[in-house]
Amino acid sequence: MIERYDFFIHDFRFRMDASKELQIFSIISQSFFQPFSLMDNLLVILTALTAGPALAFNRAMLFLAEGERLRGETWLGPKSAEEANSIWEFLSTPGIGYAEIIDHNRLLLSGDADTLSGQIRRISFSLTQKNPLIPALAACKKEILLVRDASNDPLVDKRFLKIIGVDEFLCIPLLSREEILGEIVLDNAITHAPIQPRDIELASICSVIAGNYIYVAQLQKKMAEMQKLAAMGEMAMFITHQLRTPLVTIGGFSDQLLNSEMNREKRKRNILIIRNEIKRLERILSRLTEFLRVEIKEPAPLEIPEILNFVLTNLDAKIKLQRVIINVNLEDSLPQVLGDPIYVGEAVRNILDNALDATPQGGSIFIQGNQEKEDWVVVSIKDTGKGIPKGVKNKIFHAFFSTKEGGMGLGLSFVKRVMDACGGRIEVESEENQGTLVKLYFKMSKRR
Repeated sequence: MIERYDFFIHDFRFRMDASKELQIFSIISQSFFQPFSLMDNLLVILTALTAGPALAFNRAMLFLAEGERLRGETWLGPKSAEEANSIWEFLSTPGIGYAEIIDHNRLLLSGDADTLSGQIRRISFSLTQKNPLIPALAACKKEILLVRDASNDPLVDKRFLKIIGVDEFLCIPLLSREEILGEIVLDNAITHAPIQPRDIELASICSVIAGNYIYVAQLQKKMAEMQKLAAMGEMAMFITHQLRTPLVTIGGFSDQLLNSEMNREKRKRNILIIRNEIKRLERILSRLTEFLRVEIKEPAPLEIPEILNFVLTNLDAKIKLQRVIINVNLEDSLPQVLGDPIYVGEAVRNILDNALDATPQGGSIFIQGNQEKEDWVVVSIKDTGKGIPKGVKNKIFHAFFSTKEGGMGLGLSFVKRVMDACGGRIEVESEENQGTLVKLYFKMSKRR
């Protein structure tokens, strides 16, 4: 006999008889499968620590390190026993799920300054003070501190004690190696249950996960900034390279025009050259503007046959000039896809332009469209050109990279941005001397 189990608990179900460990980790596991922000993921941790009377803690404060200070961010939990009973009753409602719990806790965190979170956001503590007081002391010393009889302890900040209003609470720093990221403060203001060693152990595990969330979010932000700077550097190099030649040409021939002895024929030649170089600059700037301006607010239903017909009509002169044979094979009753008619048309045109440039005179290009599974429509464009060299395949989607002489390197990068914005994707298969196959995957529209 084979028994099958889900990989994780999909929906949190509050149970009085379940172990603390199971309830805590069943909630936290959801955050690994949800597209939440950093604050939402931290809210997951606070939810796991305060999900009901069967767990260790009634309330959870979150402080985040900001420069040299520890600033209050969020305080999750009930303000009174009546509110606690209401929350725990909500959690035990049959059919309540993880998403509903997070939404409920977001509602608790919103509101005016009288809410718990409103109170904590008004306070902060120095992390560089010579003799820090609790709660900053736990972060500065990088130690978990269980405080009992807080009102009589000189190490507890009196402002903080007035806000938290209990004599027993737990301070757990959020750390990443040498860096202080924040702190979680936990208490049992409603049930007055004593904090046990096992509760501290579970809370410390949650703090490690919370610290990891913050650390990863900071790394992602730094990487995004580095990528942005790198992209700006590449763009600056691209613009310098692309604009230098026409500008030098314009400058040189303009200087010659200042020579009063130049005859009429040469003057006219110079003016024509300058005009052509200006048109070249306009094309470069137009392509660059097109590349930077991809913004699809809401994809709309499109007909692939109409898009292809429009693009092929516009490329008809180039197709005839190169004597390339276009073979189109579209599945009958092809479903509508989601996208922007202008951007998708430009994306398809870019792919066909590349295919025409790669295909020798008298060669063939094959276009195929078919539905794949239930959700996708695939448009495949295959040329019979030289293919993409093996060493540069991983660079073809990089902006400003091109395998074509004089190419601007914006085509495939533009197509990828369009497909991403439409919720689709692009795949490229190529072997040297065997041509290139480009597949555009579009999400199928539900409307017919």
